[in-house]
Amino acid sequence: MRGSARSLLGVLPLVAIVALAEPSLCFPQQPVPNPDQEYLLGIWRLDLSRSKYSPGPPPKSETRTYTRDDEGLKGVVQRHLADGREETIEYRANFDQEYPVSGTDAYDAVTFKRIDARTAQAVLSHAGQVFGMARRVISEDGQTMTITFRRESSTIVNNVALYRKESKR
Repeated sequence: MRGSARSLLGVLPLVAIVALAEPSLCFPQQPVPNPDQEYLLGIWRLDLSRSKYSPGPPPKSETRTYTRDDEGLKGVVQRHLADGREETIEYRANFDQEYPVSGTDAYDAVTFKRIDARTAQAVLSHAGQVFGMARRVISEDGQTMTITFRRESSTIVNNVALYRKESKR
């Protein structure tokens, strides 16, 4: 046997031991799906007739799409505002870590916290300052989602938006 083949044979048992002791070092793993968030996956449309915006005005329409990828849960909000502007807001919707938000000037980061299997709370912030708080509750049948948003500033904002699930992605 040549020297390099003998060296390789000497290393193989060590590689096998490392692979058995800690497989994640040799085989990258996908994030473990959080079963609590599976209810969230899909397309949700705002039901304006059952929503309340104070002080208003409400958006003309809004669609929220939640998908799973290699980095976990991703949220995309497509919003048509009353003044004719449109926003496409994108963010990560994983728990317990601050994530950047793109597509709006109002806030630039979000942190989600799990409350229970169908409830989450979000802190929205801009430049490190709290912009507002949101609470998301998904119904027991998984067909409606209610997001209550509150912001205390010179004008208190208290919105309750009800969404209906259009499809699961």
